[in-house]
Amino acid sequence: MKHIARKRFGQHFLTDGGIIDAIVDAIDPKPGQAMVEIGPGLAALTQPLVERLGILTVIELDRDLALRLRAHGQLRVIESDVLKVDFTLINKEPDALKLRVVGNLPYNISTPILFHLLQYVDLIEDQHFMLQKEVIDRMVARPATAAYGRLSVMLQWRYAMDNVLLVPPESFEPPPRVDSAVVRMVPRDNPAAVDVALLSELVQVAFSQRRKLLRHTLGQWLQARNFAGEFDVQRRAEEVPVDDYIALALAVARA
Repeated sequence: MKHIARKRFGQHFLTDGGIIDAIVDAIDPKPGQAMVEIGPGLAALTQPLVERLGILTVIELDRDLALRLRAHGQLRVIESDVLKVDFTLINKEPDALKLRVVGNLPYNISTPILFHLLQYVDLIEDQHFMLQKEVIDRMVARPATAAYGRLSVMLQWRYAMDNVLLVPPESFEPPPRVDSAVVRMVPRDNPAAVDVALLSELVQVAFSQRRKLLRHTLGQWLQARNFAGEFDVQRRAEEVPVDDYIALALAVARA
């Protein structure tokens, strides 16, 4: 029976064989690697991945699709909302390899998924995700650009990222109304040991009114914390490099 894409799950199934091959080549899976696929859907990526890996863990919320996937002898199926999955439980052997995470993420919850995975970054070797191109543009954006924002800062602190492939709407069934792309995310080796909650709050305040100078937003937040350190608030949030936000979060934590 043909599976009908469910709008509430944000389902758009990849059907373009050339794009599928290009994505798998970019991921470059090797036999024995520990890989998790989020939202395998109709297994367009799943099958070529598992052929190279030998075994693959998949996370699927749609129970009808999960039932189909369980019939595949080389898949470990986790039927769950990915936002509820504890990734520390996926690969529990004492000498376990780091996880490689891949997926065609539902556009309606892609950002929450990225932040959910951030807490497991020490367990992860790399991530390859298909996302709305606009989201990836924000992820990799440089300071002083319109796309640069909270997502840019929070992810660039912890990952080196590249936009590796553009995927047009006609590569899907049904076609989404936006362009898609594939991003590669590699955890940085020695990131600053910053308090994630503090950095998140700081950056959220900074970008809450991005057209105003920071003295109207972040400046007041710093005053409320009695922060006496140096930080130039005569800038707009988008003008501040990632390293400056990190340095400020570390200084606030010490104050």
